[in-house]
Amino acid sequence: MKLSLFKSGISQFASQAGFDSRCAHSSFLALNTGTVTAFARTPTDQIRADAERLSHIILEMQRCFVLRLCKQLAPGNVSFPQFFLLAYLDRKEVLSMSEIAKKMGHTTAAASGLVARLENLRYVMRSVARDDRRKVMVCITPKGSGLVRGIREEMVGNIMKILNHLTPDEQKAWLQIYSKIYDYCQSK
Repeated sequence: MKLSLFKSGISQFASQAGFDSRCAHSSFLALNTGTVTAFARTPTDQIRADAERLSHIILEMQRCFVLRLCKQLAPGNVSFPQFFLLAYLDRKEVLSMSEIAKKMGHTTAAASGLVARLENLRYVMRSVARDDRRKVMVCITPKGSGLVRGIREEMVGNIMKILNHLTPDEQKAWLQIYSKIYDYCQSK
C-alpha cells in the first residue's frame, strides 16, 4: 500500500514537472539528505544531492569546531588566519615573508601586517636572513608554540570523543577519506 502511494506520488510529481510519469517510478531515486528528501533522476543528480548533504555536514562541523576554536583564541586576541599561520610556523619553524604570503594567499604587504600583529603579541619573531639581509625571516616563539600545542590538544580531545562514537572500521574509513581530501586540498 505505502509503496503504491509512493509510486503514485512520484508519478504525479513527475507529470507536474514535465517528465514521463510512466517511467517515473524507475527513474527517480529517493535521497534522504537529512532535512530534505530529494529525488534524483540520474547518477549525476544523486552526486549533486550527496554533495549538498556533505556541504551541510561540513558547515555544521566547521561551526562546531570553529566556535570552540574561537573561544580558545579570543583570550589571546588571535584571528583564524593568524592561528593558521602560527600552526604552519610551528611545523616549519622558519619561513620567509614571501613563503608566508604564498601559503596564506596574501600579498607580501598583507602578510607583513599579519606577522606584525603576531609579533606584537610575542607569538613570532622576525629576523633577517644570514645569506640575504633583504630577506625577512619569521619564526614562532615558545609562547606561540604553546598556544598552538594547547589548541591542538583540545582539538585532539574533541576528535577522540567523536571517534569513540564510531566503530573501528568507521574510524579507519574516516581517516582514509579525510586523508584523501587533505591530499586533494594540498594539491590545489
